[in-house]
Amino acid sequence: MSRISSPFTSESTATEVVDGIDLSGKRVIVTGGASGIGVETARALAGAGAEVTIAVRDVAAGTRVADELNGSGLSGQVKVGRLDLADRASVAGFVAGWTGPLDVLVNNAGVMANPLQRSPEGWESQFATNHLGHLGLALGLHDALAASGAGRIVAVSSAAHLRGGIDFDDINFDHREYDPWVAYSQSKTANVLFTVEATRRWADDGITANALNPGGIRTALQRYQSLEQMESMEMRRIAAKTEWKTPEQGAATSVFLATSPLVEGIGGRYFDDSNEAAPAVEGTPGGVAAYALDPVDAERLWELSVELLAS
Repeated sequence: MSRISSPFTSESTATEVVDGIDLSGKRVIVTGGASGIGVETARALAGAGAEVTIAVRDVAAGTRVADELNGSGLSGQVKVGRLDLADRASVAGFVAGWTGPLDVLVNNAGVMANPLQRSPEGWESQFATNHLGHLGLALGLHDALAASGAGRIVAVSSAAHLRGGIDFDDINFDHREYDPWVAYSQSKTANVLFTVEATRRWADDGITANALNPGGIRTALQRYQSLEQMESMEMRRIAAKTEWKTPEQGAATSVFLATSPLVEGIGGRYFDDSNEAAPAVEGTPGGVAAYALDPVDAERLWELSVELLAS
């Protein structure tokens, strides 16, 4: 199975990636679309003609962004819906309010390396928000994605998944010491495993899912990090000879997976800079960990997660 390659690079922007693609009549949801790369993802997709719903916790902030985008001459339209991924009732409400087919679901929203917080159910907040909330959303929107005939799910993961996989014995840090980066890594690995199992289960329904690393972008996602942590990240990035991306560049791979003919019918893979990532090699930056694509762990995580959501 050959890796998928494209002409795009780390410097490509979301607008460049979607150039020449007509999304008229397509309907898209972008979670967390009111800030960071979510805004640029919505801007590029609506600019190509899609009807984009940005699903956000803060409807007022989302409305301001939608008004700005709609007033900028885009050929598509941007709408706003309320969604709190950490709240099962909010996810259910959003799903209940959706009617008609859905062509693309971009699971973009997330939290990163925050202090230990728990959902009302006792779930660790990064796992609850980044993984469980998005899984619940996808489950609820399955029929809408299937109705499109070729539904795509795009899961925004991270290179941080390389720090570790899923601790199935203690996912919610009930017994081990909480480490915000270990928790974040676990949730980002879960994002990749979700796409593996979603594609296996839903490909016959015309639904495929792929994950991506957007790269390093300075956004509100880093709000829980101290200046010292940010400087440390900067030093690691310089050592790895990589550069910080702009939000427009950070959104490029999401838009590529949402629109490119190169990934039509393709799922369960992980992309970096709009190209399928190679297997990770210890001591070398980038790539995708084997455990993040493991089909056994993907099925196990799915079944455990569905059980949690139903409890």
